[in-house]
Amino acid sequence: MKVDSTGRVVIGGASGFMGQALTEHYREQGREVVTIGRSGADISWNDPAAIARAVDGASLVIGLSGKSVNCRYTRANRAEIFRSREETTGALSRAIRDAKNPPPLWVNASSATIYRHAEDRPMTESTGDIGNGFSVDVVKAWERAIFAEELPNTRRVALRATIVLGEGSVLTLLTRLAKLGLGGTQLDGRWPVTYARRRAGTAHWPGARGGKQRFSWVHLDEIARVIDFVEAHEELSGPINVASPYPVDNRSFMRVIRDAVGAKIHFPMPRWMQEIGAIAIRTETELTLKSRWVLPETLLDAGYEFRYPHLEDAVAATLGAKTHKR
Repeated sequence: MKVDSTGRVVIGGASGFMGQALTEHYREQGREVVTIGRSGADISWNDPAAIARAVDGASLVIGLSGKSVNCRYTRANRAEIFRSREETTGALSRAIRDAKNPPPLWVNASSATIYRHAEDRPMTESTGDIGNGFSVDVVKAWERAIFAEELPNTRRVALRATIVLGEGSVLTLLTRLAKLGLGGTQLDGRWPVTYARRRAGTAHWPGARGGKQRFSWVHLDEIARVIDFVEAHEELSGPINVASPYPVDNRSFMRVIRDAVGAKIHFPMPRWMQEIGAIAIRTETELTLKSRWVLPETLLDAGYEFRYPHLEDAVAATLGAKTHKR
C-alpha cells in the first residue's frame, strides 16, 4: 500500500518527551495531527470510539505511551510499566484491525534495552542477543503487543531506541552534576542484592569495570527523521534499532559532558554513591551501569544518514552550543 506522507498523523502518548517533539515536527510539516493521551490530548485512552475514528483513514499512527522506566522498580511501578504499554498498544492495534481504511504504517516505540548487557560486541537486529530480567521482559511484552494482531494492510515498525538525548533528557541532570564536580566516570562495582530484587529480575550484577560500559544514544531530532525515512521506505518493517552509529563508553560520555559545560573538577562516581543517589531521586542504576552497545544496522543498510552521528555534536546541539564541525 502506497504511503501518503502528507496525511493525518495519530500520536498516542503525545505529551511525553518524544511525543511533544513529534507533534511539533508534523504540525510544522502542515499535517493534521491527532493526539491521544491521559490528559491534555485531543482524545482520551478511555474513548475507544474516538480512537477508532482518528485511526481510520490516517496515514501514520505512532505509539509512544508508557510509564517512564526512570523510577524505582517497586512492585506497583513494575506493574504500571507493563500495563501502560500493553493496554495502550493494544488499543491502537484493535483500532487499526477494525478500521475500514487502515493506516499503511504504524510506528511504535520499543527499546534497545531488549538486548543483553554487551561488552564483547555490538548488538544489531540480525545478530543481537536478547537479554533477561525485568527491563527486557517489558520490551518483549511491548513488542508482542505491537505484532500480536493480523494487520495485513498495515506495515509495523518497532523503534528499538537507545537513550535519547535532547532538551529535558538525562543530560539535564548530568550537566548539573558535572557543574558540581560530580561529572566523573560512573563506576560499576559490588552492591548488596536482595532476594526480592533477584526474584523480580531487577538486580544489577557487577559488569564493566573502569567506566567501560558502553553507552548507545541517539539525538531527539533523529527520531522524527527516522520515522520520516521509514515512512518513505516501504521495504522497512519489524524491529529497527535507533542509535547513533558511534556509541561511546561511559568514561568518554562523561568527559564530553564535562567539556561541554567547562567543568574542570570532577570526581568519579562509584557504585555505592550512585545507588544512594538513585534512591534519593527515585531511579535505578541500571540506566547508567548496563552496557548498552547497539548499532543501527537496518537503517544504515537502507541508506539512512544521521544528522548527529557523533556525541559531541549531539550534546552541543542539546545544550545550545555551536555544533562541532567535522
